[in-house]
Amino acid sequence: MFQATTTAESTRAFLEGFDTLGGRFGFTAALLVVVALVGWAIVPRLVDGVDGSAVQWAVGGAILRAVQFCLVVGGAVSLIYVWGFGSLVTELESHFEDDIVVAGRVLGSLFIFFAAYAGARFLSGVVANLGHRADWMTDHQEEIVLRTSQLLLFGFVGLVILGIWDANIGGLLVGAGFLGIVVGLAARQTLGSLIAGFVLMFSRPFTIGDWVQVGDEEGIVTDITIFNTRLENFDGEFVVLPNDSVADRAITNRSQKGLLRIRVDVGIDYAADPERAQQVAIEAISGLSEVVDAPPPQVFPKEFGDSSVILEMRFWIDHPTPPRKWKAVSSVISSVKAAFEAEGIKIPFPQRELAGRAESGGFHVRDTDGQTGNAEDATPEAHGND
Repeated sequence: MFQATTTAESTRAFLEGFDTLGGRFGFTAALLVVVALVGWAIVPRLVDGVDGSAVQWAVGGAILRAVQFCLVVGGAVSLIYVWGFGSLVTELESHFEDDIVVAGRVLGSLFIFFAAYAGARFLSGVVANLGHRADWMTDHQEEIVLRTSQLLLFGFVGLVILGIWDANIGGLLVGAGFLGIVVGLAARQTLGSLIAGFVLMFSRPFTIGDWVQVGDEEGIVTDITIFNTRLENFDGEFVVLPNDSVADRAITNRSQKGLLRIRVDVGIDYAADPERAQQVAIEAISGLSEVVDAPPPQVFPKEFGDSSVILEMRFWIDHPTPPRKWKAVSSVISSVKAAFEAEGIKIPFPQRELAGRAESGGFHVRDTDGQTGNAEDATPEAHGND
């Protein structure tokens, strides 16, 4: 308060120091030029509220009018002191000192708030330009940078306004610290999701539109917030996952490089030639429009099955989505089946072989007179069969 009074007295003494008529006219002309340049040329460009929505236009217009009003009032008061009428202002201050202080604080607070709003809009434009130029920055990263910078700006402005009203900022900070500890202990899971949301947005394991698998959940990413991640699974259902659980699970991004590898198994008869079957399958897959040429499709013998030799067919699709995947799988199965039939390569049904085994030594039975004999001798003739 003492420093503000000293500054006001120094300013007043400076303004009353123009004793000559030429000095007063020169200061008046310079002041009018500065007020017109700042209030009607610079500030409208900074506020720039005409090209937005109706609400933005109204708020931007209010900011512009408030700045222009403050400049006009400040210029008028300055001219009063310059032209030697400061005693009238001093007399008015003595009668309405408390009211003037309150009015000054209100006007100062409003001016700082509107200036902060204009600064927030300026930050929005800067971050938007940065997002357009930087390919590494996603829309959500741009949003989080903007919201964080605006939060810091308005927090600083709040402290300045509290200082204008002589509030005990130290006590408020101590109280906010204790409140933060209590809230942190009571909402550990929410804060964990919040921190994990920041980590996901800046580490970028996936972006909106990617096909991902998070633990047991699989689908297309539709939204990423600072608290949760939303997927649309292949049944058309929306799955909301807290970010802390997403960060703790294995994440498979099937769209990271724009390609998806698909594996399909097919069995061939044991009598068929595996190398010939490989060549036929590769030729059948390579001619499909749903499958990309690079990397080329591959076919490998995988294992000995119960009824067939299993071949694993590997092929890639671009811009992977669930419909494109199932369409490619359907085309590959149909094409390979038709090619195998044309080449006489059999895809066998499940089958089993049954084989008998001769007994060694046989077994013994007891005849009617209590004697034992070999089962091979126990014929109807030996026992007098009727």
